[in-house]
Amino acid sequence: MDMSDLNRNGSPRARSHPAPSSEDGPAAERWHALVAEIGAATAAPLTSALERIHALITSGRIDRAGLRALREEVERARHAGMVGQQITRFASGRLRQSHERLQLADTLKSVLAHRHRETQARGIVLKPTLKPAEVIVDASLLFSLLNTVLDWALEHARSNISFCIDIKSWPAHARLACTFGHRPADQAEADAAPPSLDSLSWRLLEQTAWTMGLPIDRRDEAATTTLTLEFPRTASDEIEGVSTMEIDEGFAPSTNSKPLAGSHVLVIASRRELRVQVRDALRNMGLIVDFVNTVDEAAEFCRDGLPHAIIVESIQRGEKFATLRDEIAAEVPDFVFIEIIEEGNTFEMSGFSGSNVARVGRDVIDSSLPSALMFELSKGL
Repeated sequence: MDMSDLNRNGSPRARSHPAPSSEDGPAAERWHALVAEIGAATAAPLTSALERIHALITSGRIDRAGLRALREEVERARHAGMVGQQITRFASGRLRQSHERLQLADTLKSVLAHRHRETQARGIVLKPTLKPAEVIVDASLLFSLLNTVLDWALEHARSNISFCIDIKSWPAHARLACTFGHRPADQAEADAAPPSLDSLSWRLLEQTAWTMGLPIDRRDEAATTTLTLEFPRTASDEIEGVSTMEIDEGFAPSTNSKPLAGSHVLVIASRRELRVQVRDALRNMGLIVDFVNTVDEAAEFCRDGLPHAIIVESIQRGEKFATLRDEIAAEVPDFVFIEIIEEGNTFEMSGFSGSNVARVGRDVIDSSLPSALMFELSKGL
């Protein structure tokens, strides 16, 4: 893919997205619109879920399809609330960034590998064409940004999503482009406006890029959309003329892009008192936490997409868990597993005594589980 002309404004739908100034009148209007959008995105699925609950109370019955729909509606409302929290956090101006040199292609490959099950379940084919590019950014924000780009693209893509990394000729900045078709080609009309692409995921993508100081450009056409992110802080010792790497779906994930915030954690615990302990310990970490009762339920949960970490109570560790762990590790070798052991007051990191599962004693869940989780998730940074 030739990206040399990507930022030119030859198309009437090509738009740059500069960060808003606090002194701009439109900034206030943008926030008012965003609050209304978050409210609508939260209220609509919750209203539908409430109607479904009323029907359940009346009939006393709910089938598996209805239960699945109820869960999806609650999940959509939760997602909207989490996105609103993240946008506010990034826009606050109080976020402390720790910049370091990262291989952009490796980080993107890690994200795509971690979410391979999800994209496969949706029938979406990922087509990365990536040149090596070393950028200087905050690692956790880069991970969050790339995940949000994929979230947004998955909301609208009808078939394939292409990713391209190259180096701009002057100035020598790394660029990442994401291209996808938002409607079938045979339904596209030359003068037709594209569908609404300014979803909550897009708002979060914009805000994350602005927080990181990355110029962002989007070109919407009748059938396709191309997003371009530019990295002004590209390592100066970038080697020009390096051959492009064609990455297939079997690429190996990097170990340099684990998230530190906004991670998704799955907890396998059948006992309510342990669930409460874990929930209370992780309450202030800004994590998405889901609970299941058994390893079978965990395997079903992971079928269409992996969390970032799995916490398991010791009584659940057996052959079924070993099989699930091996399947996940085959896709993501450095996936985080933490076992809650019945007795003890210490934390053992993964790799200790040859084990690939970290361990936290139940007596110190409140004080040690948050630190253990953060340590395991950040080990690869």
